[in-house]
Amino acid sequence: MTSAGDFLAIDDTIAAISTSLGRGGIAIVRLSGAEALAIVEGVFRPAHGNRDLASLPTHTLVYGHIVDGGEVLDEVLVTVMRAPRTYTRQDVVEINCHGGAVAARRVLDAVLRAGARLAEPGEFTRRAFVLGRIDLAQAEAVADLVSARTEVAAAAAMSQLAGHLSARVDRLRADLIDLLACVEAAIDFSADCLDLLSPADLAARLASLAEGVDSLLARSRAGAVLREGLRVTIVGRPNVGKSSLMNALLGHNRVIVTAMPGTTRDVVEETIDVRGIPVLLADTAGLRDVDTEAERLGVEMARRRAAGSDLVLLVIDGSEPPHHDDEPLLADAAASARTLVVLNKADLPLAVLRHDLPTCLRDEVVALSAKTGAGLEDLETAIEAWVWQGNSASCEEVLVTNIRHRQALEEARAFLCTACQAADVGVSEEFIAHHLHAARRALGLIVGETTPEDILDAVFARFCLGK
Repeated sequence: MTSAGDFLAIDDTIAAISTSLGRGGIAIVRLSGAEALAIVEGVFRPAHGNRDLASLPTHTLVYGHIVDGGEVLDEVLVTVMRAPRTYTRQDVVEINCHGGAVAARRVLDAVLRAGARLAEPGEFTRRAFVLGRIDLAQAEAVADLVSARTEVAAAAAMSQLAGHLSARVDRLRADLIDLLACVEAAIDFSADCLDLLSPADLAARLASLAEGVDSLLARSRAGAVLREGLRVTIVGRPNVGKSSLMNALLGHNRVIVTAMPGTTRDVVEETIDVRGIPVLLADTAGLRDVDTEAERLGVEMARRRAAGSDLVLLVIDGSEPPHHDDEPLLADAAASARTLVVLNKADLPLAVLRHDLPTCLRDEVVALSAKTGAGLEDLETAIEAWVWQGNSASCEEVLVTNIRHRQALEEARAFLCTACQAADVGVSEEFIAHHLHAARRALGLIVGETTPEDILDAVFARFCLGK
């Protein structure tokens, strides 16, 4: 849902640096709008000939210089792209200048002085959405692709950018609208006793719609992990090898390892890639009764970090007989569906066996040696299986990665379930139609058909400048 202000704003010609600031071979200053060609013409001098940019065909690259008065600012390549075959569906000009903050900033300042306006974050993509080149889910995928931390996350973003999620949502909306038309026709012609929609047919079609929403929601947790990352905390009593495990997973010595209990007192965090899953890994202080204030604070931080994690790795020293300090930790793990037990020091004879653990944890155990690395692949496999929960990690299936999309699907499902229940007990068609309209609006939020302006502002505010 767009406002008149949006359409007035897109009449401006905007400009921004579209590449990251800092040292680099190339930087790109992008312009979009009706005056993009004219503005760049005012500061660009082609190296050969006197051809103006307005005379060039679309998607043409021209070599020359950006000038300000009599000063040459940079040697550049200018790309001319004419509407509507552009990112925004407006005329777009990209100035490929030398990398680095100074060169790109000088070029940007020149086009701003020539009449362009500095773009807001995400304004180029917002124009692509407002002008109908992409829908809102595809627009959000642009930001997800830029911020993707693993190849699997990037593939999921590309799938969404290609419109696979939107196509599924659009099919659901089309089926819902078709059913809604039948229900409303039944309301209008009920006096004529026309059997336009039998109760059995209505129930079956409502159930089919709910199943379609459920199929998208089924992998939303795994999708959210790809987008936001999996928060994993390593816990255990002192000297069981928590820091050694952290270092082994990282592939380098990030955490100090000593035989002295209490070496780790703070939460140490690093991000790693586990089979395409971005994992925010945290090593914590050993959980035990402590004497010093510093250790007590470390233990409290460890407990808080574990409580806020998606997954906890409980490390047990497998080379020692079961220890009484492990018992409360195992009890907590048994009460949670988000703990994997790691039997460390498997390079030594194991003194802890699966049958020594609570029954519910015996299938969630990985034996490994943080010292030698043996068994680390088994741990990665266990983490991967925990995330995907038996589903394939392939992005051929549509993944719902965005919490906003998941909330909209949950809302649509709730309305459909209420309509199903109403149909089962013979509630009026008017009541059912009301909930079908609400479900349609909820699905429309995903692709931007019914999205309020404040939500659009929030979506595009998280984009980087120049995108």
